Amino acid sequence: MVAAAPARKIALLRVLGPGHVWALGVGIVLVGEFMGWNFAVGKGGPVAALTACWLAGILYTCVAMIDSEITSTVAAAGGQYAQAKHIIGPLAAFNVGLYLVMAYTMLEVSNAIVTGDLIEAFLTNLGIAGTVDKRAFMVLTIVALAFLNYRGVLASLTMNLLITAAAFAAIVVLFVATQPWAPGAVLQHDALLVGLPYGSLGILAAMHFGLWFYLGIEGTTQAAEEVRSPARALPLGTMTGMMTLLIAATATWYVCSGLMPWEYLGQAVTPLYDAARLTGNRWLEVFLFLGTLFATVASANGCINDASRAWFAMGRDRYMPAWFGAVHPVYHTPYRAIVFFVPVAIMFAVSTPLDQTITFSILSGLLGYTLMALSIVLFRRKWPLGTIQRGYVHPLHPLPCLLLLLLCSVTYLAVFLGYGTQLVAMMTFYIIASAWFVLHRYKYVRRGDQFTMHWPKPRGY
Repeated sequence: MVAAAPARKIALLRVLGPGHVWALGVGIVLVGEFMGWNFAVGKGGPVAALTACWLAGILYTCVAMIDSEITSTVAAAGGQYAQAKHIIGPLAAFNVGLYLVMAYTMLEVSNAIVTGDLIEAFLTNLGIAGTVDKRAFMVLTIVALAFLNYRGVLASLTMNLLITAAAFAAIVVLFVATQPWAPGAVLQHDALLVGLPYGSLGILAAMHFGLWFYLGIEGTTQAAEEVRSPARALPLGTMTGMMTLLIAATATWYVCSGLMPWEYLGQAVTPLYDAARLTGNRWLEVFLFLGTLFATVASANGCINDASRAWFAMGRDRYMPAWFGAVHPVYHTPYRAIVFFVPVAIMFAVSTPLDQTITFSILSGLLGYTLMALSIVLFRRKWPLGTIQRGYVHPLHPLPCLLLLLLCSVTYLAVFLGYGTQLVAMMTFYIIASAWFVLHRYKYVRRGDQFTMHWPKPRGY
């Protein structure tokens, strides 16, 4: 009698380095400097937007530190989903997986919308408006990037590395071109910068869109199973990415608030491109058009990568139908998960306003960050320092998780004040999804198979 062959674990190829991790995180987020953040100006004025930018920077620095510690240890596809699965339990893992998929898919949709609006605006400035429907560019962006992700992660994220670097260079070039060392020469902060037109409440309201400067940096963890050295590459790529974004966010605010009245800036679709146009430099306008286009493409590309990895991981663990947990036999990508979300993204892109898709993405991210704070507390309690090998240990615990919870609570309130209906709708959706999982899907989950880390039993068990 021949013994049955052991089941082969479905896995992805380890081909990425720290630069790819940086490109994945910054590539997803850098578009937040080119669009979306400026809605915070409309909520509370430019000073409130800057305050929200820095407070959100603290929130995401906490996220990056906590994420780096856990994921450099739990190096599996799915990022925060894999963390929740190993540390909290199945129901939390299911919800975190949904948060990730919704956050990245809605961010991808936002990028597609801005791509269409940007190209339409550029063609209008060239005097050839009305020749092409912007929705065609939205659909083309989603389909083309899904195809690139389908064909392989190395080529996809190598492209992200190049175009993300070019988009960041566009911000630097615009900053230098506006001569920040010579106040009044180009930038007119004395005339344009106002205080708090809506009072201190404006700072609270601005927190909603302040997160858009950094939303998605936690996506670096989605590549954990495809990185050659997770213990080194994930913390290095994530933390350097966060530093890059802090610099880019502050420079972006400084340039835009010195070139546009806050009333216009607060509702612009492509603020950095508009800022370049206001300088009167044609070459700078073209460069910022390309920079904005590169940023939206890089972000949408990274979002497809991250959403598909989370959905693939949930399918592989049977949290979702096992059909999604398949790897392409030639390209070694989660191709079914990639293809599944193409029509979903297209439907939202052609039918939903930009501020609402941004809000849906921010809310899903916030819910994930709240559970992340719980994850690090349980992680340190169950496996104290010294019991398992960590690639990175974040400092000052538990201060980062307490700051994270506080800032998440403030942002929930800010979202409720401006978009209470969407907040209630999203919470209702996740409650119904949780009930579906408990009643109909939990029975398929194989808890013994999903715990893949070779760790000692948790303290107290």
